Amino acid sequence: MTVVITKERPDTPDAIQLIEGLESDLAPFYPSESRHGYSVEKLIKQNVTFFITRKDGVPAGCGGVQFFGKEYGEVKRMYVRPEFRGFGLAKLMLEELSKYTKENGIYKLRLETGIHQKDAIALYRGWGF
Repeated sequence: MTVVITKERPDTPDAIQLIEGLESDLAPFYPSESRHGYSVEKLIKQNVTFFITRKDGVPAGCGGVQFFGKEYGEVKRMYVRPEFRGFGLAKLMLEELSKYTKENGIYKLRLETGIHQKDAIALYRGWGF
């Protein structure tokens, strides 16, 4: 298994496909007025640094970080496609986002997630969020 995480624009075809997958996964749990995730356009406008995880060359997940001055970074649009879950890819993405944030002189990382995303909540709690 080869896993590669690369920094990419959120408007690439792979990124768009992953963000659409995230939205599709969230739709059954949250009405549209309760979903506040950034659109591709807003990711760009807000200068979110975006990463894509590929497993054996296939886009498997994504995540980004938005900096709020030097105070903190916030995780945005974190997602792993269902068929790629269980391989530790979300942990690898969190490591990458944390590393990137620290490399930019920021040592606090925040995030928001929904109450119905039990696996995500467990992952984030394990990381101290």
